[in-house]
Amino acid sequence: MRAIVIEEWGGSDVLKLREDWPEPEVGEGELLIDVTAAGINFGDTHARKDKYVASFELPFVPGSEVAGTVGARRVVALLLYRGGGYAERVAVPQDLVFTIPDGVSDGQALAVVLQGLNTWHLYRTAGRVAPGESVVIHGAAGGVGSLAVQLGAYMGAGRVIATASTPEKRELALSLGAHAAVDPAEEDLCGALIEANEGKEVDVVLEMAGGRVFDESLKALAPMGRMVVHGIASHEQNTVRTGSLMRHSRSVVGFWMMHLFDRPQEWVAEPIQELFGLVADGTIKPVVGETYPMSEVRRAHDDIESRRTTGKLLLDPSR
Repeated sequence: MRAIVIEEWGGSDVLKLREDWPEPEVGEGELLIDVTAAGINFGDTHARKDKYVASFELPFVPGSEVAGTVGARRVVALLLYRGGGYAERVAVPQDLVFTIPDGVSDGQALAVVLQGLNTWHLYRTAGRVAPGESVVIHGAAGGVGSLAVQLGAYMGAGRVIATASTPEKRELALSLGAHAAVDPAEEDLCGALIEANEGKEVDVVLEMAGGRVFDESLKALAPMGRMVVHGIASHEQNTVRTGSLMRHSRSVVGFWMMHLFDRPQEWVAEPIQELFGLVADGTIKPVVGETYPMSEVRRAHDDIESRRTTGKLLLDPSR
């Protein structure tokens, strides 16, 4: 079958299209999915360089989620702990396979099952956003960010402040429901965030950049504020002084989706069903970006690393 295979760590050139990759072996309790679309994520570029939180052994097929069919049933599935999504077929444990409701497209389902689930837990589990609290969302035009903006009101947030790197992306964030949009390249980003919050320090920051954005966002936190770290797009690690945390009563919380699978029904299945309902009733409208042919997977990775993309990116294994 056709699959994208990584046999050495490196740049996008290590992504090799194989026409003869072995068919997946279907184990007990697994389902074989004929893939119609695979999700592409920024984390895939980290995995390609062996810089992801999880480790993979070479050779491997990247890809954390797929949409497809099992017989006549349309499904979406999570593959986070094993990869394998960039392929025509994949075997997945049945408790990580979810039926796609009528009226929900493959792209919307892929956005919900990974980015949506991530966003749900950023608000509810890690950030514990209380009614009326202000929330800063970095990367607001991306897969997670665009859903986080839309979910703000539903999750009880007060003022939603988005950051995005271009005027077009900031306009998108505003159209999705953000009250203000800020350029993360602002020289005084801390001050810009406080100004966007009507002169008040912010309550919660959903942070995925690292480096300077992390430091400036931490300074903008109000007493009892929380910063939830769910990515390091810049590859720049940060150091936090414990005395500063105590003096300002600020918290820094890490969140990685892998730990959700310790309680798959409560932490995975139930939130996904809630999110599907929100898509079906129009409360959220996942932003689905470009669909790349499998033969152009390198371009997909280059685009996402160059910040040229918006919304949920898809890979078509048939092309």
